[in-house]
Amino acid sequence: MVGGIDWEEAQMRDRRFVAVHRGGLLELEAHRLLAGWAAECAGHLLRGLPFAMEDGRLVDAIEVGRAWARGEVRTVAAMKAAVACHAVAREVVDGAAVVAARAVGHAVATAHMADHCLGVVLYGRKAIELSGGVFEMERAWQVAQLPELVRELVVSALEGRGW
Repeated sequence: MVGGIDWEEAQMRDRRFVAVHRGGLLELEAHRLLAGWAAECAGHLLRGLPFAMEDGRLVDAIEVGRAWARGEVRTVAAMKAAVACHAVAREVVDGAAVVAARAVGHAVATAHMADHCLGVVLYGRKAIELSGGVFEMERAWQVAQLPELVRELVVSALEGRGW
């Protein structure tokens, strides 16, 4: 344990989010559903935070995430888009804008590692709270958008993180 964090435990991945081709349990169909859901959540988040819509890299990244979910682009395109979002996060000064950009980055990075889909929820919560909003309405919207095939997976993973 270092600095109050058990790094060994923190680095253990939930195998339910690891792709089958990497030795995990997640089928490609479910992975694409997670990516599409994460992209929709990121888009919804940005619509509620107008300052975040000002940078086209965030909007473009959401479109790349949606395209990956449809099987239209390769993972490398999604990773480039995620890196661009994190660049936005480093450039802005408003705290809510920083975490909103991180939320979008995690949404599109879901193409690479499916458990990044949880980041759009966790960072999105911070963005909403920092901008003076109430997260409960957003959470209800997010759950309502979850495809049935991945609903229990996502909800249980988020509950395990104190959602």
